Amino acid sequence: MKKIAVLASGGLDSSVLLAEEAGTAEVYPIYVQCGLAWEEVERQALDAFLRALNHPHIKPVTTLSAPIGTLYGSHWSVAGDSVPGAEAPDSAVYLPGRNILLIGLAAVWCSTHDVSRIAIGSLAGNPFPDATAEFFSDFASVLSRGLEHRIELKAGLRDLRKWDLIKRFHHLPLETTLTCMAPAGLKHCGRCNKCRERQIGFEKAGIRDLTDYP
Repeated sequence: MKKIAVLASGGLDSSVLLAEEAGTAEVYPIYVQCGLAWEEVERQALDAFLRALNHPHIKPVTTLSAPIGTLYGSHWSVAGDSVPGAEAPDSAVYLPGRNILLIGLAAVWCSTHDVSRIAIGSLAGNPFPDATAEFFSDFASVLSRGLEHRIELKAGLRDLRKWDLIKRFHHLPLETTLTCMAPAGLKHCGRCNKCRERQIGFEKAGIRDLTDYP
């Protein structure tokens, strides 16, 4: 069976990706810890999803670290305050270099663990420069040369919107996933940009939202 590393955050998109890839490959979930305000709860959500899924092809989570405090300073994602609200534009939630860090670390891990494929859960409509098909292709080429190890980046969900994903995969334990920038325990805040995106996704999919909001 082929191997694939999946960048997993505990969010809805990457959790669906874990389940989807496990249907045809031996999956190695990679969680990258950067020091973002919501990471402790996010990791709990990832573990909860994996327990509920209980798929034999999914290996234990590997946690890699790339502290960004010195890069981001007092950015809201690190400080945990002034989180972009439900009406904030997507540009307000941009985390500079996020995919560069995630993919770069995963690629180094892959080069030392005989894995050549990395999957990332980017969806259609992602407006950021490090989430385009061209970026993924170019970065995979650069990483392959720099590591002397073939790296293939797979973004198999890029043709789907959030509501497409929910409609197609509503049979999965999506209620255990976390898509929130200001969670209280495993409860979504219901007020941030990401919570609103999640709510709209369920509404447009016509699927009952079992997410725990206040």
